[in-house]
Amino acid sequence: RIVNMGVISNGTTLLDAGALDSGIATGGMRLLSTLTASSSATLDFTSGLTSTYDHYIFKFIDIHPQTDQKNLSFQVDTGTNTNYNQTITSTVFQAYHNEGDSAAVLGYITGLDLAQGTAVQQISEATGNANDECVCGQLTIFSPASTALTKHFISRTQAAEGTGYSGEQYTAGYINTTTAITRVRFKFNAGNIDSGTIKMYGVYSG
Repeated sequence: RIVNMGVISNGTTLLDAGALDSGIATGGMRLLSTLTASSSATLDFTSGLTSTYDHYIFKFIDIHPQTDQKNLSFQVDTGTNTNYNQTITSTVFQAYHNEGDSAAVLGYITGLDLAQGTAVQQISEATGNANDECVCGQLTIFSPASTALTKHFISRTQAAEGTGYSGEQYTAGYINTTTAITRVRFKFNAGNIDSGTIKMYGVYSG
């Protein structure tokens, strides 16, 4: 006969009659917020970035620019600040290939990185505004609620350019502040976000 027993560690119940306690993290990703653009100047996530999760993933789904050949970018802020001008150091490389198979490039793009800069960080190739063109991808920010560490990020996006190119961009770096990040803003470098959705997920590794 098998008897179900509890497992207790340092006074905390881990297993009770074979069931994992609800307070024990098991790893996973949870959808926290969804923003949908409708000729929007920016899409701003202003809540939900807490110490509950190890890192946060923002997924870009069919982000369509109002103006042709524009680049998706992001910046962050702390507390109730709305300047979105935190200090960033980053590195960027891109790959692109055209429809005619006559041009292809993979390389480091010095003009897109920031070196203790406070401008927005570009995270996509230029994106076309034709009906069938958009940018998709994701941005991960690690430990945004930390008050001891700088905030690292990694982004990867894929864009359909207005000149018949497939453009992929990889961006990584850190936000050089030990103050907790509470806000994240997304925008194009000119013109509105005509349509598309950004979803924010909290991820804990368990």
